[in-house]
Amino acid sequence: MTDTPGPTWPSIAAMTASAAERFPDRIAVVDGDARISYAELYEEARRFGAALVADGVEPGDRVGVWAFNSREWIVALLGLYQAGAVLVPVNTRFKGWEAADILRRAKVKVLVTVTDFLGNDYVEMLAGTGVSLPDLRTVVIARGRPSGSGVMWPDFLARATEDGLAETDRRRAALGPDDTSDILFTSGTTGTPKGVLMTHGRTMGVGTDWVAMTGLSAGDRYVMVNPYFHMFGFKGGILACVAAGATMYPQAVLDVDKVLAQVAEERITVLPGPPTMYHAILEHADRGRYDLSSLRVAVTGAADIPVELIRRIRDELPFSVVVAGYGLTEGGTASSTAPGDDPETVATTVGRARPGFEIRVVDGAGGAARPGEVGEIVLRGPTVMAGYLDDPDATAAVLSADGWLRTGDLGCLDERGCLRIAGRSKDMFIVGGFNAYPAEIEAMLLEHPGVREAAVIGVPDERLGQVGMAFVVPRSPKPSADEVIAWCRERMANYKVPRFVELIDELPLTASGKVRKTALQERAAARAAT
Repeated sequence: MTDTPGPTWPSIAAMTASAAERFPDRIAVVDGDARISYAELYEEARRFGAALVADGVEPGDRVGVWAFNSREWIVALLGLYQAGAVLVPVNTRFKGWEAADILRRAKVKVLVTVTDFLGNDYVEMLAGTGVSLPDLRTVVIARGRPSGSGVMWPDFLARATEDGLAETDRRRAALGPDDTSDILFTSGTTGTPKGVLMTHGRTMGVGTDWVAMTGLSAGDRYVMVNPYFHMFGFKGGILACVAAGATMYPQAVLDVDKVLAQVAEERITVLPGPPTMYHAILEHADRGRYDLSSLRVAVTGAADIPVELIRRIRDELPFSVVVAGYGLTEGGTASSTAPGDDPETVATTVGRARPGFEIRVVDGAGGAARPGEVGEIVLRGPTVMAGYLDDPDATAAVLSADGWLRTGDLGCLDERGCLRIAGRSKDMFIVGGFNAYPAEIEAMLLEHPGVREAAVIGVPDERLGQVGMAFVVPRSPKPSADEVIAWCRERMANYKVPRFVELIDELPLTASGKVRKTALQERAAARAAT
């Protein structure tokens, strides 16, 4: 494994204190009318940490955050580390039962949440499940109206004392890189969500490598649409900004009009996001009305980034740095393209292994795949997880004793060591003995002038076992399903051609911008049944 220098701080808490010393007057967070400096952010974080101490939180206890991106989310995150606690973020799209399951399994002691987001009161949703949460002692309401026994944010902060502040300073000094920092639960799209255990050293490594990957600096202004409960928003967002001293602009939801206006008004320089965000910007009817010339850095990542989308980002938007990366909750950012890469490399690969990482592609027998041959991606590096929470069997199934992680993603390496993603192993389907990779078919579909978005799944077929079904969000003028199929037949091998095409208004997405293939499978099954 290639040696790579790790973070220079022993913990995230120490990194936060360092940012206040290095960038005391620089604006750290802009949220609505609020603008707070790094010195002010640090003091708010210390006060939140001292309030946790007063609440009885001990080092290693778990603190959950179930809320939209906001100043309070950032303060709670950085503050819980001052108390030596461990972060457990909860997906904002989860229902009460799903959230309660995670809070129960992680033994969360304090939950920071909201009572008015997309029409939901999370306190009421939890109470409505009737699930016993014996470890949950305090619910803090960061935004919204009072609800249940929740403590409002200002009242919770008022619990901080001078003794509590002194205790946070002692706990910060005691934290080290091997202490547990966060438990992020997987999306659950392939089954029950699993809690991914990370340490301060590993998690800081994701943030500091993100700084190196993009050239993020104290002069940058970063709009944050990636949800903080996700690795991209938390580690490639908040922690990267704290490491570099950049200014954070949290977004509760992706509102393209608001984002474009903020880019123009605040001279935003960094705008990462899922492929769907860039697609929405490129398709925005009034994009030309906004001055986007300040934009410098675009970063996107997914198991199936459309090739054509990357080309359009480079050609039609003013970014000077366009980076495509590959990462996962269990591993951090494992590969990326480089700012100097040629357009074809950025458009067709997710680049080379990041410093300290090794990436292999293995065939079904576990041997090394040939260059260009699709197989499972396995990797190891400094930010690979410590394991799954309370699940040694699941950990052993994907993480070897010498640190190699089975990702479940399919891809191939070219002669240069650049990685191409073929999709998830669970998404691959076999048509008459031929392996069909949805990401490849989707990328080809996006070249059709009448296709705005596309997602492909495998569906049962009596003769061939499985065949492809494409869900297409069309452009105007709208093509027919038969026209799309005929177009595919002229350009794809027969086994790749979708046998069915359904035109839909929008693709079902997770909160982090991934297509919910399980929802499409259910839709296809319902269609077959009728």
